[in-house]
Amino acid sequence: MRDEVTTTLARFKHPLRYVMGGLYVVAGVLHFLVPQVYVQVVPPAFPRPFELVYLSGVAEVVLGLGVLVPRTRRVAAWGLVLLLLAVFPANVYMATHDVVLEGVPEWASEPSDAATVARLPLQGVLILWAWWYTRPDGAEGA
Repeated sequence: MRDEVTTTLARFKHPLRYVMGGLYVVAGVLHFLVPQVYVQVVPPAFPRPFELVYLSGVAEVVLGLGVLVPRTRRVAAWGLVLLLLAVFPANVYMATHDVVLEGVPEWASEPSDAATVARLPLQGVLILWAWWYTRPDGAEGA
């Protein structure tokens, strides 16, 4: 049974890499197009929120592209794991401070408590997804 699951997962590993890379590139570009939206979720204790938003945007673009290139895939995936850990405080801040987002469509401006809390374990899923690409091909079950 485990071998069947591993084989099935291995089939999706290559195409999902493009999905993941594309998502990070788009998210990173959005940091530059609408930085004020992202600044709102930077915890107030963090210095220079605009700079952090731009830095994380650069990281998302570079690492998102990096997972698409075989030579840089594993290093970029480790970078995404670290980036996701680094931005986790923003998700906690959103879940604990009733952040109202300005500059987004009205339906997204006041995320529900359920949505902001659901983002916390979703971050774990994203970390595992990135971690998958730190593993050599064929090592899914190892």
